[in-house]
Amino acid sequence: MAGKDGDVLHHDFYTVERWNNWIKQVKESDFKFDDSDEAQGKEGAIFVNMEDDIVLACLKIIAKCENKKLSPESALKYIAQVRDIALAEIDPISEDADMMIDSLQTSLMGGFAACEAYLSGDYDSSVDIADLVKVALEAESSDDIEIALGTVAEIGALVISGKELTEEVMEEVPYGLVAEWLDGIDSIAAAMVGSDSYKDDEADDGKS
Repeated sequence: MAGKDGDVLHHDFYTVERWNNWIKQVKESDFKFDDSDEAQGKEGAIFVNMEDDIVLACLKIIAKCENKKLSPESALKYIAQVRDIALAEIDPISEDADMMIDSLQTSLMGGFAACEAYLSGDYDSSVDIADLVKVALEAESSDDIEIALGTVAEIGALVISGKELTEEVMEEVPYGLVAEWLDGIDSIAAAMVGSDSYKDDEADDGKS
């Protein structure tokens, strides 16, 4: 595939093999919730690491776009490739593991939407994130899921551009789709303040 400027999509930012390796680790972990229905310990950390791995791949794509190594069109196609891998249906493993993977994939939906909005420029940098969160929650309560996700995508684009999704705002969000999508945005924010090695212009073999 090629972007309209001639970029050829040949880089493995993320692979099916890499994702399947995480799923294999989940199966081997025999993950179960503890008595308080919390995901804890080494087994629970697998899902956090899975999400971080995906988020870093997406941030690497965005960094290459910002460094003019990729056009926005090609970057969007790469994001779509990663999204298709991570959101593909997974064969049942166990009730608890399936619940965690479902939650992980829902969270990643927010992250992917944010990356797409950022690369497309579909956001207003002057809008307050707290106000957008209210709009997203109102849309969710009205069952207008498309507007809710679109608004979360705009929040995520603002976060990628450097704005902060504060803990105070997150604490006010009741559990639901918007909350899970915002978890994906929170993961992006955490990755951006962590190591910035994703900005390095080195080859990635797509292996975990």
